[in-house]
Amino acid sequence: MAATTDGPARASAPRTRLIINADDFAFTPAVTAGILEAHHAGSVSSTSMMVHCPGWDDGIRQARATPTLGIGLHLNLVVGAPLSGAPSLMDRRTGRFAPLTTLIGRALVGALDIDEAEAECIAQLEALNQAGVTATHLDSHRHTHALPVLRRAVARVAERRGLPLRRPVESHRRFPNDLPSQLHRGVIAWSWRVTSLTAVPTRAPDHFIGVSMQGSRGFEARLCAVLDALPAGTVELMVHPGHVDEALRAVDGYTTPREVELRALRSPAVRARLARGDIALIDFTAL
Repeated sequence: MAATTDGPARASAPRTRLIINADDFAFTPAVTAGILEAHHAGSVSSTSMMVHCPGWDDGIRQARATPTLGIGLHLNLVVGAPLSGAPSLMDRRTGRFAPLTTLIGRALVGALDIDEAEAECIAQLEALNQAGVTATHLDSHRHTHALPVLRRAVARVAERRGLPLRRPVESHRRFPNDLPSQLHRGVIAWSWRVTSLTAVPTRAPDHFIGVSMQGSRGFEARLCAVLDALPAGTVELMVHPGHVDEALRAVDGYTTPREVELRALRSPAVRARLARGDIALIDFTAL
């Protein structure tokens, strides 16, 4: 809200516009339920939706019923099967996506077909569109869009569709003593910078935070510390709240930490911090 000029005090605009984006909407019904709880608590403004995963039908119903939640595509090249065929993305023995380690190996040696990867990204966007969900942005499960070949393919789609694309490069100054996180951030940042040489430019928030948050037992304290030290400009904060069900345990190893993240995002301390007035919570449509 703009400040008025007829009083002695002038309200200042928030110095940070923050997108708190929950990954994995529609992964399973329990994950979707947790994301919606965090959204209704006022601490998640955006989510990224997976296509044709175990929670797909439930996720579509919930997406249609929640117009206040910005929803993008969480491009999935790891769980289930391609919508477009895409032999270079598949395990040909099963017809399903190749394991993540195989996908990484193929990307590094140039064994992925860029046209197949682009077609798969388009097919997943179209699945959202046909279900009545208009994507606000693009990102990917396990940051696979930062890999060689995949980066160029996904950037092409994002540029043509006018969609922001997650830039998963995170400062090493944040939680410097967390060595596993530092290594993970370093690998992603290296891949992103290398693939930037050949990918078309795409839009993104000014800053990204999220890898440093994953798996932390002290998630609430870490989240409050991040909120207290947000840089000026636009920031994407990636989170993974959710409940755990058997469908999730069958396809993903990130289980209990989702419950930890959800409790933090619903906590009075986090909600009060977001309400202080120096942070404007937005979704990707406001970029």
